[in-house]
Amino acid sequence: MTTKLRIAMVLGDPAGIGPEIAAKLLADATLRQQANILLIADRAAAEQGMRYAGVRFPYSVISSPDAFTEAAGDVPALYDFRGNTSGAFALGQSSEAGGRYCLDTLKVAISLALAGTLDGIVYAPLNKTSLHLAGMKSNGELPWFAEQVGHTGPFCEFNVLDDLWTSRVTSHVAIKDVSARLTQEAIIEIADLTHRALRQTGLAEPRIAVCGLNPHNGDNGSCGREELDIITPAVKRLQQQGMRVAGPFPADTIFLKVQGENKEYDAIVTMYHDQGQIAMKLMGFWRGVTVQGGLSIPIATTAHGTGFDIVGKGRANPGSLRQAFAVVCRMARTRQQAAAR
Repeated sequence: MTTKLRIAMVLGDPAGIGPEIAAKLLADATLRQQANILLIADRAAAEQGMRYAGVRFPYSVISSPDAFTEAAGDVPALYDFRGNTSGAFALGQSSEAGGRYCLDTLKVAISLALAGTLDGIVYAPLNKTSLHLAGMKSNGELPWFAEQVGHTGPFCEFNVLDDLWTSRVTSHVAIKDVSARLTQEAIIEIADLTHRALRQTGLAEPRIAVCGLNPHNGDNGSCGREELDIITPAVKRLQQQGMRVAGPFPADTIFLKVQGENKEYDAIVTMYHDQGQIAMKLMGFWRGVTVQGGLSIPIATTAHGTGFDIVGKGRANPGSLRQAFAVVCRMARTRQQAAAR
């Protein structure tokens, strides 16, 4: 028998739309029935989010995160936590205080998850400038998360739209540096992480498509040899390992294979950041999710940013955060069921 999930919600950068979209999400009673929710947040920021959203959600206040188990119920438990910051957050702009608040609240959630008090973490969007002002040294959130949880193995950022997952072999690097970073081993590592992540959502035999790098898949070497020398051999090695992997496919048609009733694949491994991101955001910007993959804890957020330009206008769409919550719950439930066997 499985028990009710325990999920942390973190507001992200308080200068952005995070408090507002979290309020809209938590006001949905059906969502609160899916898990016991611990809201780790400055109470003033949470209240402000409700005012901007034009909604209210019930919550109980706990003085310590250790009280979460006892307080768990049909309403979120709010751990009123400010971290190492004071004063009001300046809306719509990056700041050291906003970044520090994000890092401090996330650290609480991570420590609770590592202690077994939480099954997963959902957080509203962060602002990289604010995080760097607060002292984060890595060029993205995922390496920071890996460091916090003590993860030393491979990891990968996944982008999820409904039931389609994408991953990428290279991420935050210049386009001119992509080819030099492509190796068979790197492609195999990311495809394997993708395969395992999809299995963690309950999919028994994931179907994975691998994208080419060059226009027209390199045209048999006439405009690039990466497909011939690196990507195709990597795909063959993955197939020899028993994975349902195919490709490489040209970048300008691969996403046609993952839409509609005749969907052929569950995931796409792309070669660089925008190769998959552009397509995913065009297909469903307000439903996209970013999953911090490869870690021991299910962690997800929105695929969009902090929306500084629309803060306080009541226009922020909670769809992406809703989908992030659903993905984390699905991953956490699969882990819970596996542990119970």
